[in-house]
Amino acid sequence: MSFKEKLNLEKLPQHIAVIMDGNGRWAKEKGKLRVFGHKNGVLAVRDTVEGAAELGVKNLTLYAFSTENWNRPKLEVTALMELLVSTINKETKTLMDNDVRLNAIGDLKSLPSRCYKELQEAIQKTAGNKRLTLTLALSYSARWEITDATKRIATDVAKGIVKEQDITEQLFSSYLSTHNLPDPELMIRTSGEHRISNYLLWQLAYAELYFMPKLWPDFRREDLYEAIYNYQQRERRFGLTSEQIS
Repeated sequence: MSFKEKLNLEKLPQHIAVIMDGNGRWAKEKGKLRVFGHKNGVLAVRDTVEGAAELGVKNLTLYAFSTENWNRPKLEVTALMELLVSTINKETKTLMDNDVRLNAIGDLKSLPSRCYKELQEAIQKTAGNKRLTLTLALSYSARWEITDATKRIATDVAKGIVKEQDITEQLFSSYLSTHNLPDPELMIRTSGEHRISNYLLWQLAYAELYFMPKLWPDFRREDLYEAIYNYQQRERRFGLTSEQIS
């Protein structure tokens, strides 16, 4: 029996976050440049998105490019930005065919102007799709996001828009870039690394974490189904006891 057949479709995580790790190592194992791994990682993205949409998962967020990634060799960063543009152009039709809405979070204005333009056009074109929201975390870091939210709250307090006593977890969440998304219930990281790497630190507070050794270009929808199956076997207590949950 496949993992898909084992799944309880009534208990799917409604938001899955993914750290797509291992593109460079995958390419190195094959004696290729790192960008070769990134290009093949696009195939994994397509299969994962289609698999999530087919199941009925409502939100999928992919860590595509961190603020720290800007420190990589210039040649690799340039190639990644070019790949981003070409992928958005090629995959917009796939998003439309699968009723997937594209979203993006991060310091998007730091992207090259062409990348930003193509991204915004794809976001607008897919805005009416409802089956799945695919969010790309681009030029993103959780510490940047939390710092940015704090600055904007401080500005609104200074303007008298927000009172100090009104600042709650819910209000803080409303200033984050994910304010229109539920918190992830499942976070998947490939490549065998066991870190969160500055990803959705606030939002992952109670997410189930799933780490797998497979490198991202080899990840396919069956791996997604296995991660969801693993998630469904866990008891989520949110600080309570097992007896209280029962």
